[in-house]
Amino acid sequence: MSVHSLRKSELFVVFVGIGLHVEASAPAYPSHGTEGSHLTNITNTKKTFPVLAVNYQHVRKPFEIALWILLALLMKLGFHLIPRLSGVVPESCLLIVVGLLVGGLIKVIGEEPPVLDSQLFFLCLLPPIILDAGYFLPIRPFTENVGTILVFAVIGTLWNAFFMGGLLYALCQIESVGLSGVDLLACLLFGSIVSAVDPVAVLAVFEEIHINELVHILVFGESLLNDAVTVVLYNLFDEFSKVGTVTILDVFLGVVCFFVVSLGGILVGAIYGFLAAFTSRFTSHTRVIEPLFVFLYSYMAYLSSEMFHLSGIMALIACGVVMRPYVEANISHKSYTTTKYFLKMWSSVSETLIFIFLGVSTVAGPHAWNWTFVITTVILCLVSRVLGVIGLTFIINKFRIVKLTKKDQFIVAYGGLRGAIAFSLGYLLSNSHKMRNLFLTAIITVIFFTVFVQGMTIRPLVELLAVKKKKESKPSINEEIHTEFLDHLLTGVEGVCGHYGHYHWKEKLNRFNKTYVKRWLIAGENFKEPELIAFYRKMELKQAIMMVESGQLPSALPSTVSMQNIQPRVIPRVSKKQEEEIRRILRSNLQNNKQKVSYSE
Repeated sequence: MSVHSLRKSELFVVFVGIGLHVEASAPAYPSHGTEGSHLTNITNTKKTFPVLAVNYQHVRKPFEIALWILLALLMKLGFHLIPRLSGVVPESCLLIVVGLLVGGLIKVIGEEPPVLDSQLFFLCLLPPIILDAGYFLPIRPFTENVGTILVFAVIGTLWNAFFMGGLLYALCQIESVGLSGVDLLACLLFGSIVSAVDPVAVLAVFEEIHINELVHILVFGESLLNDAVTVVLYNLFDEFSKVGTVTILDVFLGVVCFFVVSLGGILVGAIYGFLAAFTSRFTSHTRVIEPLFVFLYSYMAYLSSEMFHLSGIMALIACGVVMRPYVEANISHKSYTTTKYFLKMWSSVSETLIFIFLGVSTVAGPHAWNWTFVITTVILCLVSRVLGVIGLTFIINKFRIVKLTKKDQFIVAYGGLRGAIAFSLGYLLSNSHKMRNLFLTAIITVIFFTVFVQGMTIRPLVELLAVKKKKESKPSINEEIHTEFLDHLLTGVEGVCGHYGHYHWKEKLNRFNKTYVKRWLIAGENFKEPELIAFYRKMELKQAIMMVESGQLPSALPSTVSMQNIQPRVIPRVSKKQEEEIRRILRSNLQNNKQKVSYSE
């Protein structure tokens, strides 16, 4: 057989095979001779085209997430539509009750209620709340009271953890309690979980009672800064309880770990804050993406800290505090408004979901109830908090100019609320831990007691004790200018007296910031203008426009004013030679005064 004829036969076989395959797989169409049999085949093989189909599994996860968020927002909306209810019950209490009802309903229909997963809480729900608090943190009251805040956050948390852990261990040694198998390290681990004040719970309650700025910044600052202590104590006692022994070296490494966790988190947050500020320097042509840099750099700071087991809360606070003055000088007003309201919205939704999930998780369980252990835990939380605040305040007031009064001490002690951070840390305990279920039950009881009992009664107590409330009106331009003037004046007084105090170092930091940092982080020529003059010009321009638009100025003036028509005030300039001569005279006089002060001493 020739090659040509072989190819023909091969092609014939291939075409026949294809035809048989098509005939076997495709439905047979009717011919003229066999219509009845082919119509039967069509009826058996051809399906009706689906006009409407349901595939819930395809959208289940995003649909349920959106449904939970919608439920949270509707509950928040309904709460504020009932003024009588919102005036008596804190919002956090109502949201927990809603969570209990939803969890009970899910249980009734035979489904398993979802639990507030620790990964979801720490990586998704907590960061927006902390970022909102850190970005809009009132810097002046925070820095003026940072020493007191650190004492409450570090020494106070250590006191609560060891006081509660030690007494609970003593309680467990009583045979009638039935917990003789619990060792000291397990009790100290539990004490470290329930000792820390929760920032989410504090924000939810204190923002509703409008307490004065001093008490608010003390309690809220403590709740933010005690994260490093809580993380270190939790990890230490968790490891020690697994090993069973503790050495002097372990204690020393624990102290070192505290400084690494806290200072490392601050360093990571500051680095990302400077990166965000530097990036915003070049966004003048793409204003629409400016808010994204604020959110992304902050979240990256949090994730980077968590990756290295540093304090993510400290990183978020540091990032927000560092970036804000430079970012707001670079971005547009619309971007600032977007950033502000998106942060508020994001944190509000996260806070609402946290409290709802706390209620649902309570229904989900599992629980192990021991009346003596749980009731004693609640009592010890109150006693340790009161004793810690009174003892530390007695020492702190010896160094403070503005003393903490008895009323302030009471609100600080009574406002030590616990929340979802304690629950999530308890949930992180391994399932093999024999006391896990009992610890979770006691933690939930403490949370409910502090949020419901203390949260609902703190407003009437503030009214009864006539505690000073927060000033709602913003400071006027006159107050702002005189505050800045007094800061400069007190800096000069400290320099004349030869005492390098708070105002001296603040002035040094501001001068370094203006000379070196702003040059690289703020776009254009904005960094060259003195802050006081720039602030006064901005406020004066705003006030003039408002007066003209409201018709308060004389009719001889035009009815509308544009920003281009208002000329900036001419500032007299001093030559370099005159400036150096003034500096030399002031420096020599200051040196003479310091020598006189040192001789007199």
